[in-house]
Amino acid sequence: MSARKIAPSILAADFANLAADIERVAADADLLHVDCMDGHYVPNLTIGPPVVKALRKHTDLPLDCHLMVSNPGVLLRDFADAGADGCTVHVELGDPRPLLDRIHTLGMRAGLVFEPETPFDKVEPYLGDIEMLLVMSVRTGYGGQSFIASVLDKARAARAAIDARKLNVEIEIDGGIKIDNARLAADAGVDILVSGTGIFGRPDPAAAIRAMRAAAWG
Repeated sequence: MSARKIAPSILAADFANLAADIERVAADADLLHVDCMDGHYVPNLTIGPPVVKALRKHTDLPLDCHLMVSNPGVLLRDFADAGADGCTVHVELGDPRPLLDRIHTLGMRAGLVFEPETPFDKVEPYLGDIEMLLVMSVRTGYGGQSFIASVLDKARAARAAIDARKLNVEIEIDGGIKIDNARLAADAGVDILVSGTGIFGRPDPAAAIRAMRAAAWG
Protein backbone atom coordinates (compact mmCIF):
# COMPACT_ATOMS: atom_id res chain seq x y z
CA MET A 1 0.00 0.00 0.00
CA SER A 2 1.12 3.54 -0.70
CA ALA A 3 1.88 6.14 1.93
CA ARG A 4 -1.14 7.11 4.02
CA LYS A 5 -2.19 10.68 3.35
CA ILE A 6 -4.67 13.35 4.37
CA ALA A 7 -5.83 15.88 1.76
CA PRO A 8 -7.77 18.88 3.05
CA SER A 9 -10.35 20.00 0.50
CA ILE A 10 -10.19 23.75 0.01
CA LEU A 11 -13.85 23.75 -1.03
CA ALA A 12 -14.57 24.06 2.69
CA ALA A 13 -11.93 26.72 3.34
CA ASP A 14 -12.60 30.45 3.60
CA PHE A 15 -12.34 31.59 -0.03
CA ALA A 16 -11.61 35.14 1.10
CA ASN A 17 -8.61 33.90 3.09
CA LEU A 18 -7.39 30.85 1.17
CA ALA A 19 -3.69 31.52 1.69
CA ALA A 20 -4.19 31.87 5.44
CA ASP A 21 -6.29 28.72 5.66
CA ILE A 22 -3.70 26.75 3.69
CA GLU A 23 -0.99 27.99 6.02
CA ARG A 24 -3.02 26.65 8.97
CA VAL A 25 -2.86 23.09 7.60
CA ALA A 26 0.44 23.16 5.72
CA ALA A 27 2.53 21.40 8.36
CA ASP A 28 0.11 18.48 8.74
CA ALA A 29 -1.44 18.00 5.29
CA ASP A 30 0.11 15.77 2.63
CA LEU A 31 -1.57 17.41 -0.36
CA LEU A 32 -4.42 19.83 -1.09
CA HIS A 33 -7.58 18.72 -2.84
CA VAL A 34 -8.96 21.30 -5.27
CA ASP A 35 -12.58 20.85 -6.41
CA CYS A 36 -13.08 22.43 -9.83
CA MET A 37 -16.73 22.61 -10.92
CA ASP A 38 -18.07 24.14 -14.11
CA GLY A 39 -21.76 24.64 -13.37
CA HIS A 40 -22.55 22.16 -16.16
CA TYR A 41 -21.28 18.69 -15.27
CA VAL A 42 -22.41 19.57 -11.75
CA PRO A 43 -24.76 22.43 -10.83
CA ASN A 44 -22.25 24.19 -8.62
CA LEU A 45 -19.59 26.61 -9.87
CA THR A 46 -16.29 26.86 -8.02
CA ILE A 47 -12.70 27.57 -9.02
CA GLY A 48 -10.44 27.01 -11.99
CA PRO A 49 -6.85 27.48 -13.18
CA PRO A 50 -6.49 31.15 -12.11
CA VAL A 51 -7.10 30.22 -8.47
CA VAL A 52 -4.78 27.22 -8.75
CA LYS A 53 -2.10 29.57 -10.08
CA ALA A 54 -2.65 31.89 -7.12
CA LEU A 55 -2.51 28.97 -4.67
CA ARG A 56 0.74 27.72 -6.18
CA LYS A 57 2.47 30.88 -5.00
CA HIS A 58 1.52 30.17 -1.40
CA THR A 59 2.25 26.47 -0.95
CA ASP A 60 4.64 23.70 -1.93
CA LEU A 61 2.02 21.04 -1.17
CA PRO A 62 0.91 18.98 -4.17
CA LEU A 63 -2.28 20.37 -5.73
CA ASP A 64 -4.69 17.53 -6.50
CA CYS A 65 -7.34 18.91 -8.89
CA HIS A 66 -10.64 17.06 -9.27
CA LEU A 67 -12.22 18.25 -12.52
CA MET A 68 -16.00 18.09 -12.25
CA VAL A 69 -16.37 19.58 -15.72
CA SER A 70 -18.03 18.48 -18.95
CA ASN A 71 -15.03 19.13 -21.21
CA PRO A 72 -11.83 18.72 -19.17
CA GLY A 73 -9.65 18.41 -22.25
CA VAL A 74 -9.83 22.13 -22.99
CA LEU A 75 -8.62 22.98 -19.48
CA LEU A 76 -5.78 20.54 -18.92
CA ARG A 77 -2.98 22.75 -20.27
CA ASP A 78 -4.28 25.68 -18.22
CA PHE A 79 -4.19 23.56 -15.06
CA ALA A 80 -0.70 22.33 -15.87
CA ASP A 81 0.52 25.87 -16.53
CA ALA A 82 -1.10 27.02 -13.29
CA GLY A 83 0.96 24.53 -11.29
CA ALA A 84 -1.41 21.62 -10.72
CA ASP A 85 0.43 18.43 -9.78
CA GLY A 86 -2.39 16.13 -10.81
CA CYS A 87 -5.76 16.19 -12.53
CA THR A 88 -8.56 13.69 -12.01
CA VAL A 89 -11.28 13.20 -14.62
CA HIS A 90 -14.63 11.38 -14.56
CA VAL A 91 -15.10 7.99 -16.15
CA GLU A 92 -18.76 8.94 -16.69
CA LEU A 93 -17.64 11.23 -19.55
CA GLY A 94 -16.65 8.23 -21.69
CA ASP A 95 -13.36 6.53 -22.58
CA PRO A 96 -10.84 8.46 -20.45
CA ARG A 97 -7.64 7.24 -22.11
CA PRO A 98 -7.15 10.29 -24.38
CA LEU A 99 -7.54 12.57 -21.37
CA LEU A 100 -5.23 10.45 -19.22
CA ASP A 101 -2.61 10.47 -21.96
CA ARG A 102 -2.90 14.23 -22.26
CA ILE A 103 -2.51 14.69 -18.49
CA HIS A 104 0.67 12.63 -18.57
CA THR A 105 1.99 14.50 -21.61
CA LEU A 106 1.56 17.73 -19.67
CA GLY A 107 3.65 16.34 -16.81
CA MET A 108 0.89 15.76 -14.28
CA ARG A 109 -0.31 12.75 -12.33
CA ALA A 110 -3.45 11.27 -13.86
CA GLY A 111 -6.44 10.32 -11.77
CA LEU A 112 -9.77 8.71 -12.58
CA VAL A 113 -12.91 9.24 -10.51
CA PHE A 114 -16.30 7.57 -10.42
CA GLU A 115 -19.61 8.54 -8.84
CA PRO A 116 -21.23 6.55 -6.02
CA GLU A 117 -23.69 4.90 -8.42
CA THR A 118 -21.03 3.93 -10.98
CA PRO A 119 -19.80 0.33 -10.58
CA PHE A 120 -16.14 -0.50 -10.13
CA ASP A 121 -15.99 -2.44 -13.40
CA LYS A 122 -16.32 0.88 -15.29
CA VAL A 123 -12.91 2.04 -14.00
CA GLU A 124 -11.09 -1.28 -13.66
CA PRO A 125 -9.91 -1.38 -17.31
CA TYR A 126 -8.01 1.88 -16.80
CA LEU A 127 -6.13 1.09 -13.59
CA GLY A 128 -2.91 0.65 -15.53
CA ASP A 129 -3.23 4.14 -17.00
CA ILE A 130 -3.49 6.15 -13.78
CA GLU A 131 -1.65 7.06 -10.60
CA MET A 132 -4.77 7.63 -8.53
CA LEU A 133 -8.32 6.28 -8.35
CA LEU A 134 -10.81 8.56 -6.62
CA VAL A 135 -13.81 6.86 -5.03
CA MET A 136 -16.59 9.37 -4.46
CA SER A 137 -18.46 8.78 -1.22
CA VAL A 138 -21.00 11.53 -1.97
CA ARG A 139 -22.59 12.64 -5.23
CA THR A 140 -20.33 15.26 -6.79
CA GLY A 141 -21.37 18.89 -6.79
CA TYR A 142 -21.56 20.20 -3.24
CA GLY A 143 -19.55 19.97 -0.03
CA GLY A 144 -20.94 19.04 3.37
CA GLN A 145 -22.88 15.94 2.24
CA SER A 146 -23.26 12.76 4.29
CA PHE A 147 -20.90 9.82 3.77
CA ILE A 148 -22.25 6.94 1.63
CA ALA A 149 -20.78 3.87 3.34
CA SER A 150 -21.79 1.45 0.58
CA VAL A 151 -19.02 2.78 -1.69
CA LEU A 152 -16.48 1.11 0.58
CA ASP A 153 -17.22 -2.14 -1.26
CA LYS A 154 -15.81 -0.48 -4.38
CA ALA A 155 -12.75 0.70 -2.47
CA ARG A 156 -12.12 -2.87 -1.31
CA ALA A 157 -12.53 -4.16 -4.87
CA ALA A 158 -10.09 -1.53 -6.11
CA ARG A 159 -7.56 -2.41 -3.40
CA ALA A 160 -7.73 -6.08 -4.34
CA ALA A 161 -7.35 -5.39 -8.07
CA ILE A 162 -4.48 -2.93 -7.63
CA ASP A 163 -2.61 -5.24 -5.29
CA ALA A 164 -3.18 -8.28 -7.49
CA ARG A 165 -1.71 -6.47 -10.48
CA LYS A 166 1.04 -4.85 -8.38
CA LEU A 167 0.11 -1.41 -9.69
CA ASN A 168 1.41 1.84 -8.25
CA VAL A 169 -2.03 3.40 -7.92
CA GLU A 170 -3.22 5.27 -4.84
CA ILE A 171 -6.86 5.01 -3.79
CA GLU A 172 -8.41 8.28 -2.67
CA ILE A 173 -11.86 8.78 -1.13
CA ASP A 174 -13.80 12.03 -1.03
CA GLY A 175 -17.13 12.92 0.49
CA GLY A 176 -18.35 13.11 4.07
CA ILE A 177 -15.03 11.95 5.52
CA LYS A 178 -14.80 12.82 9.21
CA ILE A 179 -12.75 11.64 12.16
CA ASP A 180 -15.46 9.15 13.16
CA ASN A 181 -15.53 7.31 9.79
CA ALA A 182 -11.89 7.68 8.73
CA ARG A 183 -11.04 4.20 10.03
CA LEU A 184 -13.78 2.62 7.89
CA ALA A 185 -12.17 4.05 4.78
CA ALA A 186 -8.67 3.11 5.87
CA ASP A 187 -9.75 -0.46 6.62
CA ALA A 188 -11.22 -0.67 3.11
CA GLY A 189 -7.75 -0.03 1.70
CA VAL A 190 -7.92 3.70 1.00
CA ASP A 191 -4.57 5.53 0.85
CA ILE A 192 -5.73 9.17 0.76
CA LEU A 193 -8.54 10.68 2.80
CA VAL A 194 -10.02 13.89 1.42
CA SER A 195 -11.90 15.98 3.95
CA GLY A 196 -13.37 19.46 3.68
CA THR A 197 -15.70 20.36 6.52
CA GLY A 198 -14.15 17.58 8.60
CA ILE A 199 -10.97 19.69 8.64
CA PHE A 200 -11.76 23.32 7.82
CA GLY A 201 -15.06 23.12 9.70
CA ARG A 202 -13.21 22.37 12.94
CA PRO A 203 -11.88 25.07 15.30
CA ASP A 204 -8.30 23.84 14.77
CA PRO A 205 -7.91 22.37 11.26
CA ALA A 206 -4.36 21.16 11.87
CA ALA A 207 -5.42 19.30 15.01
CA ALA A 208 -8.31 17.80 13.02
CA ILE A 209 -5.83 16.40 10.49
CA ARG A 210 -3.75 14.84 13.25
CA ALA A 211 -6.83 13.36 14.89
CA MET A 212 -8.09 11.99 11.58
CA ARG A 213 -4.73 10.41 10.82
CA ALA A 214 -4.64 8.78 14.25
CA ALA A 215 -8.23 7.57 13.92
CA ALA A 216 -7.59 6.08 10.49
CA TRP A 217 -4.19 4.49 10.90
CA GLY A 218 -3.10 4.98 14.50
